Amino acid sequence: MTRSTSTFLTGCFLLVASVMSVSNAYAARLPDFTDIVKSSSPAVVKIMVEHKRARRGQPQIDPRDIPEPLRRFFQYRGEPQPQRQQVSMGSGFIISDDGYIVTNNHVVEGADSVLVRLSDRREFDAEIIGTDPRSDLALLRIEARELPVLTLAKAGELEVGEWVLAIGSPFGLDYSVSAGIVSAKGRSLPTEQNENYVPFIQTDVAINPGNSGGPLFNLEGEVVGVNSQIFTRSGGSIGLSFAIPVSVVRNVVAQLQDGGRVTRGWLGVTIQGIDKNLAESFGLDRPRGALISELAPDGPAEKSGLRTGDVIIEFDGNDVEDSAHLPHIVGLIEPGTSVPVRVVRNRQEKTIYVEVGGLDADDSYALSARAVEGGYGGRLGLIIEAVPAEVLERFGISGGVVVRKVVSGSAAAQAGIVPGDVITLIGSSVIGDKSSFGAAVEQLEAGSSVPVRLMRRGSPLFIGLKLEE
Repeated sequence: MTRSTSTFLTGCFLLVASVMSVSNAYAARLPDFTDIVKSSSPAVVKIMVEHKRARRGQPQIDPRDIPEPLRRFFQYRGEPQPQRQQVSMGSGFIISDDGYIVTNNHVVEGADSVLVRLSDRREFDAEIIGTDPRSDLALLRIEARELPVLTLAKAGELEVGEWVLAIGSPFGLDYSVSAGIVSAKGRSLPTEQNENYVPFIQTDVAINPGNSGGPLFNLEGEVVGVNSQIFTRSGGSIGLSFAIPVSVVRNVVAQLQDGGRVTRGWLGVTIQGIDKNLAESFGLDRPRGALISELAPDGPAEKSGLRTGDVIIEFDGNDVEDSAHLPHIVGLIEPGTSVPVRVVRNRQEKTIYVEVGGLDADDSYALSARAVEGGYGGRLGLIIEAVPAEVLERFGISGGVVVRKVVSGSAAAQAGIVPGDVITLIGSSVIGDKSSFGAAVEQLEAGSSVPVRLMRRGSPLFIGLKLEE
């Protein structure tokens, strides 16, 4: 063997050894989920729900969506046949040794009967103790004792990038385990009623139909969330799954155990986000906070002294970075509690104490949202008219001016004002008619930024308007 050959082989050996060393070190850092799965799986349950008729809007597992080998697997195992449209499946987990079980509301919604199957194949008829559609949580109970239980993690300890895993029954495949990381926290996913009380955990854990209601674990084997939703274009997992955080689970489950229903904090406001223009017009250093665009008559906010045009930047000691964050905070506060609220009003910060109201599970609240048509004036580039009496009555407002035309390239056009908007406030000046509109515009300083409140298609909205120098 020549010297060059020997040197080459030695180099290859060292390279392979180095790669193996790095690989082994990397593998050593990867989590081992086996202990968690062994200790936690017995407390995870499969839930089978029967309906006398199919639920409207509730997805069912169609056998045509299941690959042929899995279809044969279902038949071999004697599972409820998917073609029975009145049968649906989900997951859940036991939280007390006397039979309390947590799952999703949408798993048991409209159920005629609920059957719970444990890991040892025992089956129990379950009683629905209570449900909370707003958080998509439900509490069941079975007649059994000395059951294995899962521990709920402490709220607020989960971090983005942390390893998590799920156990459930996707497509009826019992006790399937999938793992991933936390992709984000505090995701806002408004419901069809535009309610937003859950700061969802986003993960890339593979979640599919049948995982709903199952637990999401941290590496300590504690439950950090309840798997609830997926974002998909195909019907299967694409790495965007969402879980209800343990802070919400604790609050809702405790109330369902105590009284079978949930009451959450309610402020009685319509809010909107703050963009760059609005931030400048309100004197904020950057876009942040929740802007109050409308108050519920005699609601908690109005009674406590909050005003339309206030920007809430802190609520009960919690920073409000954007408008979607506020309902998450308010919803967890016990009704009747008085909390400090930090607002920006007339470019000045001030603290107002607000007594939070209550919103029961069956209550609904919505400010008026009706349609309207079409909006002008001098320096702003607007042609305006008086608001017809029937429009005032329809919107429930006492005055304003309606925009009939917007001059292209004007300050109003750049701010996003459109024909049909009804302007009710410019800065701190209330707009009651064309005369008060003209006076308010005349007082504006060149180059200044000012918030403008308007009604658009029946809904209140603030926009930031910047005048030319």
